[in-house]
Amino acid sequence: MADSPLGIIIPGGKLSESAGLYRLLVDRVRDYAIFALDTTGHIISWNEGAQRLKGYTAQEIIGRHFSIFYPAEDIANGKPPWELVGAVRDGRFEDEGWRLKKDGSRMWAKVVITALHDDTGAHVGFAKVTRDLTDRRAAEERLRDSEERFRLIVQQVKDYAIFMLDPGGMVASWNEGAQAIKGYKAEEIIGQHFSTFYPASDVASGKPKLELIAAARDGSFEDEGWRIRKDGTQLWANVVITALRNPAGELIGFAKVTRDLTERRAAHERAIADARRVAEAEVANRTKSEFLAAMSHELRTPLNAIGGYAELLEMEIGGPITEQQHSYLSRIRGSQQHLLGIITDLLNYSRIEAGQVAYELGSVPMQSVLDAVMPLVAPQAHAKQILLEAGTCAPGLNLRADQLKVEQIVLNLLSNAVKFTPHAGRVTVTCRGEEDYVAISIADTGAGIPADKHDAIFEPFVQLGRTRTSQHEGTGLGLAISRDLARAMGGNISVESAVAVGSTFTLTLPRDT
Repeated sequence: MADSPLGIIIPGGKLSESAGLYRLLVDRVRDYAIFALDTTGHIISWNEGAQRLKGYTAQEIIGRHFSIFYPAEDIANGKPPWELVGAVRDGRFEDEGWRLKKDGSRMWAKVVITALHDDTGAHVGFAKVTRDLTDRRAAEERLRDSEERFRLIVQQVKDYAIFMLDPGGMVASWNEGAQAIKGYKAEEIIGQHFSTFYPASDVASGKPKLELIAAARDGSFEDEGWRIRKDGTQLWANVVITALRNPAGELIGFAKVTRDLTERRAAHERAIADARRVAEAEVANRTKSEFLAAMSHELRTPLNAIGGYAELLEMEIGGPITEQQHSYLSRIRGSQQHLLGIITDLLNYSRIEAGQVAYELGSVPMQSVLDAVMPLVAPQAHAKQILLEAGTCAPGLNLRADQLKVEQIVLNLLSNAVKFTPHAGRVTVTCRGEEDYVAISIADTGAGIPADKHDAIFEPFVQLGRTRTSQHEGTGLGLAISRDLARAMGGNISVESAVAVGSTFTLTLPRDT
């Protein structure tokens, strides 16, 4: 063997043939764009792949700065020179983003810029490899430069394995990318058949030979599949094989470009596994909801009986009772009502989770909702000497929703506002209409909710914010249920709050026109 002028080991000392193969390697590969820049970023070579991807001929683009391919916003941000700086600093720069074609259209491109150095270590320019990911077609590589430029591009690009095969499939050249991806040094693999990289099952089925036949017949062949590294491990690779022909049309070999997609495939498999876990979680959640619904029904019956018997005793059906006994019965009734409230919340939440809640949508006057709910909250507010203010909704301010569900939501928001507002505070109710929606806001003068807790208060079984103490009993389901009901009707509930100032909860629902 002898060393070629390009620094690639070629069997038999066929140096001139090797140089031609290298030129063909870059010129004839159409799935990648490969071109060279000088140290300032000006284009000094241009291949057919670059012309196909970007639309410029060599005569039009050579000598111009490569920033011509970048959108105006990237140029304003200094992205092109920053990429060159990164390539010089780190040896290479990799990016995905929008690039411009000659006709002004955009393409989403995968770009790798590699700093090029001569044998003395001096920085002589850059190799730029671009692949059009808009339609997942790789760009053909072609560079118009000296044999030294071709050697630098092929040898120093490490993100792709680029090598040549002779017509029989024997490896004829090897670049640093091939060594990095497959693990073989040039002296270990040159002269070996490329089927070395294929699993035994593919070799047995004749896949390597069939790929060369297809490439020779169609000009190129692309595939994704498992390949074997030197250490026996597998990689998932995208492979493009391009037939190389001389000016007479005779097949003289193949160019082979390999990209390691193992991590991308692993990410895809992880996404599938995540989706499977989500589905399993949904099944488990449904089972839980069905259990809660069943248990809620079972518990309501004896609790109703307890309440009924306590009421009969309070009515002295069984005979006179003492004042102390009246007090005991009152506590029994209070505890029974509290437990019924918890069970009702659990039942409602489980029904919502299980998708068992029916909605009867219709035109609902906003004022009718306030008229129905305000009297129910008034005694609670009066007991704490809280000023309860409600404005009048404009005539014709109707929403498209289930009226009972809307009343349930507003009642919960009002009850919470009164519950968490200190003695002698104020709760204000306002309503407004926009073009597409109706909003009702409930503001209080309570302690407020920290900003980092605004999302948490809508989670089930969570009770926090606004000085929740042991005297504020509940399940922590009210807001979760209310928001789920609102969203099911095409609306939402939002909160604005400041500590020591108060909170405003706003219910929005579609307007009925």
